[in-house]
Amino acid sequence: MKFDKYPIASTIKANLVSLGYKRPTDIQYKAIPSIMKGEDVLAIAQTGTGKTAAFAIPVVNKIEKAKRSKRSPGVTCIVMVPTRELASQIAKVFNQLSKKTRVKTLAVYGGIEQDPQIKKLAKGVDILVATPGRMFDLISQGAISLKRVDTLILDEADQMLDLGFIDDIKAIKQKLRGKHQTLFFSATINPEIKKLAFSQVKSSAIRIQISPDDPVSKNVSHFVMFVEMDDKRFFLRQFINDHEDAKMLVFVRTRVRAERVAKALERKEIVCATLHGEKEQDLRNRVMDQFKSDRLKILIATDVSARGIDVSGIDFVINYDLPEKTENYVHRVGRTGRGFEKGVAISFCSSEEKEQLDTIQAFLNKEIETIPITKKAYQQTMDTSTQPDDIQSLIKEHEAWEKSKKKKKR
Repeated sequence: MKFDKYPIASTIKANLVSLGYKRPTDIQYKAIPSIMKGEDVLAIAQTGTGKTAAFAIPVVNKIEKAKRSKRSPGVTCIVMVPTRELASQIAKVFNQLSKKTRVKTLAVYGGIEQDPQIKKLAKGVDILVATPGRMFDLISQGAISLKRVDTLILDEADQMLDLGFIDDIKAIKQKLRGKHQTLFFSATINPEIKKLAFSQVKSSAIRIQISPDDPVSKNVSHFVMFVEMDDKRFFLRQFINDHEDAKMLVFVRTRVRAERVAKALERKEIVCATLHGEKEQDLRNRVMDQFKSDRLKILIATDVSARGIDVSGIDFVINYDLPEKTENYVHRVGRTGRGFEKGVAISFCSSEEKEQLDTIQAFLNKEIETIPITKKAYQQTMDTSTQPDDIQSLIKEHEAWEKSKKKKKR
């Protein structure tokens, strides 16, 4: 079924066409009809499969059909998210889908002045995308009214609940005076958090789970290479040099690591930038704009960005350090291979990280494919005076070997 067959406003259909949406993804196909019926939905689907559009399309359509003028008497939908980057990204999707409609969306989050946000709220907003801290500040100041809210959405619901926002969620729901719809969306969720999520939706809530056996999108080919901690910078530099035109997102464990890796690259005249929680929000926004527009090809980030970056054309995700939180592996590698694109993710695993790797593989219910490195190739990478076999060649060699092995078995 194509989007032009859905019972949604013609303006929204035109926006979908301009954005390149033709057919719904699995999560959109299963979630949109239930949301349009007003049912509560708890949905789990792989990152990069169109979860935001799955709830944004029916919400924008509902508000557009209900409004008779461009005037917005108050917020009717709240989308709660864990990070600033994610708030900005989701608001962008809502704005793209509601172009030339009467629907108005605003993102509010900390790290920047609140006065401009208050002024925009005073002019009228239908959909509010917010991080909890800033939202509650604005509610307490009377800048946000919850009187008209009839839809509450949690994106990255597992992180929201895991970070202890359950009391905030309960507080919001208690303030909603009338009947309301609750939508929870996430790429990963454990049994304990799932139980907590169920407690906040109606017993009749629709439960949707896409590809539960493999939380990593089929569009992402992901591998692991065993590289010692002190040697990782050499392998990263070589990989970047071997793929000069590629756009890469490199994940590290801490902001200190991010700055150190950046300096190691800059010493070899490799242009890059860092993104982490210690940077001022304005600077974070500028870095993201450069990365999205391809003016910046190499971005080094902490897990503050594991769920907030939706950038097309990321060729490679490099896990320079394995994530401390197991589920963040899925969110990290999901920054590539988004939508209908293909992508590659490579993890550098040191001796001291092998336990983390085992935990991640147990979470995925399968082993991550290993790219073997010969002693000669390893040594060549460490010796900057020679040119080693590039990692992409190793991947191809390994895939060829796997195919030949399967043929022999037959």
